[in-house]
Amino acid sequence: MKKLILAAAAVFACTSTLSANEFEGAMQDFLANSIAPWATDPLIVAAIDAQNAVTANYDQATIDEMDQLWRAQVGMEGAEIIDDVLNNDAAAFLRQQVDGADGAITEVFVMDARGLNVAASAVTSDYWQGDEAKFQQTYGVGASAVHFGEVEMDDSTEELQAQVSMTITDQTTGAIIGALTVGINLTALM
Repeated sequence: MKKLILAAAAVFACTSTLSANEFEGAMQDFLANSIAPWATDPLIVAAIDAQNAVTANYDQATIDEMDQLWRAQVGMEGAEIIDDVLNNDAAAFLRQQVDGADGAITEVFVMDARGLNVAASAVTSDYWQGDEAKFQQTYGVGASAVHFGEVEMDDSTEELQAQVSMTITDQTTGAIIGALTVGINLTALM
């Protein structure tokens, strides 16, 4: 096991990025067995639906303004826009999933139909994910869409990590309502 991790790290150091394709099987299994069972929990769906009702008419200027505000307030105490995403029932549920994953999940966040954060287990670097593949390759593609991000070596943990994202649908109506991204510690899956 340790040899496999060291070999992957060595390959990573030589190539600077690893393709998610090399880990896709393990990531797909983890998605199917450990993420999918809770990804459409009614609490998550209700939080997305509630925010979709608020953000449905936001124009790009409003989204950009909110994203800039978020970025400016990362790390600040009492940042309302960030606190709203981190301190709701859906965010608490996401933190429970991280805590229960025995180190295999590093972060989780949920996006609405505009690509704006609804709930997160921890602070993200930006508020609007709508301009990124994690949203465009899921929500924009269809109900069963999954996107595997690039594998990266986390300098602080020295572990291989990647994000897997999926479309979130309302299980009652079948409507596509948002997306979910999970940071996976690939080292923990090996």
